[in-house]
Amino acid sequence: MSVPRTARLRRALTAVLLSTALLAGATACGGGRDGGGQAEGVSMASAAELAALAAAVPAAGEADELAAATPSPTSSAERQKFAKTRFVANAGLAAGATYQWIVKPYREGKFKKGAKGRTFALVKAGLAGAFAYNRLKAAVDNAKGDPLLSKAVAPLTAGIESLKGLGTKLRKGQAGDADIDAFDKVINGVKDAGKSAGAEVKDQVPSLSQLGG
Repeated sequence: MSVPRTARLRRALTAVLLSTALLAGATACGGGRDGGGQAEGVSMASAAELAALAAAVPAAGEADELAAATPSPTSSAERQKFAKTRFVANAGLAAGATYQWIVKPYREGKFKKGAKGRTFALVKAGLAGAFAYNRLKAAVDNAKGDPLLSKAVAPLTAGIESLKGLGTKLRKGQAGDADIDAFDKVINGVKDAGKSAGAEVKDQVPSLSQLGG
């Protein structure tokens, strides 16, 4: 069976991202030092986490393609239920990744110059930003299958789109309070929209198996 062109492109992107992630982990393990002069001390387990996170976006995209190829529910009620289920799943993953690798470490001061493990934390935050943006876009697409949910989510599209380049800012250590607040605001907005339409979203931190596809 031939592999779709988009899938091939995603696999190529995965290879690049994995190489970058593993290089970052190897550099840190090899004695990279923060401004405070202390080695970051990244474990092999952490490097594996980073590599899995790097594969998250293309893997999730392929999952979307497979879902799209699956026969759709026939009745209107079934289609709306299916749309809500996928919306909750994608929005939950975006919320979990955002809190775990962006909001939480930022509030703990792990992105500040001189902080132990800063380089590694920033790389993870950048990848998490890309993953969260990707899943939020998918959630918006899912919402189109339910009229009430689609109406509730519609005002959030501009805010979600504004997150597109923040992953790069995070990775480079250029993100500030306003950028972190933007992620927080969008996630909370998506949760509120889902709740108002009967599709309550709960944080779901992606596991390594989920991120790896």
